[in-house]
Amino acid sequence: MVVQSLECMGSIASGDVGAQVGSEPEVQRRFSTRIQTKQRAEKELLVRRRVELLDDQEEGGSKKKSTRNKRRWNDTNVGENEVLVEEEQKVLLTNESIKFDGAGGEKAVKMDFEGRVDSESGTTNLVEKSDFAKVKDTLRLFNKHYLHLVQEEEKRCSKVEADRKCSEKGSKSKKGKTPEETKNTAKRPDLKAISKMMGNNEILYSEKRIGSIPGIRVGHQFYSRAEMVAVGFHSHWLNGIDYMGLSYSKVVQYTHYTFPLAVAIVISGMYEDDLDNAEDVIYTGQGGHNLTGDKRQIRDQEMKRGNLALKNCVEQCVPVRVIRGHESSSSYSGKVYTYDGLYKVVHSWDEEGISGFKVFKYRLRRLDGQPVLTTNQVHFTYGRVPQSVSEIRGLVCQDITAGQEDIPIPATNLVDEPPVAPTGFTYSKSIKVLKNLKLPKTVTGCNCKGNCIDPKTCACAMRNGSDFPYVSRDGGRLIEAKDVVFECGPKCGCGPGCVNRTSQRGLKYRLEVFRTPKKGWAVRSWDFIPSGAPVCEYTGILTRTEDLDNVLENNYIFDIDCLQTMRGLGGRERRLRNVTVTTDDLLDRHDDQRSESVPEFCIDAGSTGNIARFINHSCEPNLFVQCVLSSHHDIKLARVMLFAADNIPPMQELTYDYGYALDSVYGSDGKIKQMTCFCGAGDCRKRLF
Repeated sequence: MVVQSLECMGSIASGDVGAQVGSEPEVQRRFSTRIQTKQRAEKELLVRRRVELLDDQEEGGSKKKSTRNKRRWNDTNVGENEVLVEEEQKVLLTNESIKFDGAGGEKAVKMDFEGRVDSESGTTNLVEKSDFAKVKDTLRLFNKHYLHLVQEEEKRCSKVEADRKCSEKGSKSKKGKTPEETKNTAKRPDLKAISKMMGNNEILYSEKRIGSIPGIRVGHQFYSRAEMVAVGFHSHWLNGIDYMGLSYSKVVQYTHYTFPLAVAIVISGMYEDDLDNAEDVIYTGQGGHNLTGDKRQIRDQEMKRGNLALKNCVEQCVPVRVIRGHESSSSYSGKVYTYDGLYKVVHSWDEEGISGFKVFKYRLRRLDGQPVLTTNQVHFTYGRVPQSVSEIRGLVCQDITAGQEDIPIPATNLVDEPPVAPTGFTYSKSIKVLKNLKLPKTVTGCNCKGNCIDPKTCACAMRNGSDFPYVSRDGGRLIEAKDVVFECGPKCGCGPGCVNRTSQRGLKYRLEVFRTPKKGWAVRSWDFIPSGAPVCEYTGILTRTEDLDNVLENNYIFDIDCLQTMRGLGGRERRLRNVTVTTDDLLDRHDDQRSESVPEFCIDAGSTGNIARFINHSCEPNLFVQCVLSSHHDIKLARVMLFAADNIPPMQELTYDYGYALDSVYGSDGKIKQMTCFCGAGDCRKRLF
């Protein structure tokens, strides 16, 4: 252990789980499996009502799925006397409705709902998710498809490389295309993902619409043109002008318009005649330019399609959405696209362009009353990322890790007066095990050499459903959340660069601990974090849950509930199940009856922990919890990792869902405690517990 650095001086100001700064911490008790008779009766009543609701809605032919969140820590709704667990998980949380498709027909459109339990009546209400949540869910679905297809592409490239080496050794290539030809015919994974979503009817807003798109605010950032297509913000991955065609003239609400009609444009520097002055834009129409990338016009443009659509916007005073594209090394597409608001097309004309060919020009002016622009043609920033220590505002500690991490983690405080640093704990980058606990013996791993490549021969990959859970792109990304991830360990033949060791490489993003007005300490990244990337491990002191049943005022206890998640106990949401877990993976059966419902082990980060102890709760988080096994296979002692659920831009606060059930926390007096949630999410539940 390392003593807190002397650079971090100040009064003790521990991180929070949603409490207001300056208030006395509420006394909280971690309940054991002993649940009172009254609570059990209420539990049974709640489950019966939910089952009745399910039966009523099944008669209507609705689809069913469980979206109960994974629970963090212990709560009073799980225990040895928990009843009707399986029935409870059958609560209907989705519905179907019929929506006009904008092209003269009808189609079934999936509507997302979440179940919220009324604490007074005990009934479950189906609440439609906010537009922002729908956008986020759609982008997550796109990223999942994208990463699966990246994995396919990596396999293909590995095969090409293997074939090339065989060819160099004099081996005969397989019949058909040469490796070079195979590589050239490959399609981009992002475009494949879009095709798959279209085929599955998973595009969020498949009908084009005039004006703003629900759930997408000015300043929203997309990391590829394909992401815009996925949510229906701009429906083509290549064209700069998105427009509604003649078919929309048959739709009732559009009969008074003349089509085609433009709805969105992308400004990304592709045309030499563009002039972008932020609020006032001279936009060049589409067509006639050199597709090799030198931006030059090589023929005249024609007044049709998108060009005609923009001209019609002038005559009918129809605003268009303006998206600006900028170079970005962190984006997989090489660019990032920012929505800069609605612009009015005030004038159109044609002229001879720089290269001597006819081009159509359009003057667009930004509508008043919108948020301030975050981009222009010269400068683009996600936030005020400091370039050096001297630029850090409110610095109270240069490195809370005292040199333990390869990348220093500064702490800033612009809230308190005088400013204080996060003290009262000892930083530890790894788990500490109490003397009375004994970790399982290290298991034998795979026999791969160098890096694990073939999932059919790698023993670790076979435990993950005969495939690797990660792709190597961007330093390693988890394709999707699983019950548990089996990584290569100390006795595996592969080296540290193996893709199946992705979570073992420590911090790789520049993180900052900062003080907030209402939530205490929080964490943000100075770097872009791609979805599926590991952010950090939750470290602290490994102990038995029963030893902390009576501990008060400790908000940093994280139950290792991998087993309970895999069995769907206590309302936990089941995940991807293609993992192989044997009876040997349940090594320690200290109290089998208890472990059925309550996690046997937990991580206490109250006095010893790492950066994860400062990460706050959010009802719409951008991180998710993933259990990982590497040195041993006892799922009750799995490592707890936090991964990026979304593409996270710099300076955005990092959060995950603590998973408390409402009315599940009791004080020392036995009464239910309530704590207000200050996450600020659009779908905030208003209470942390």
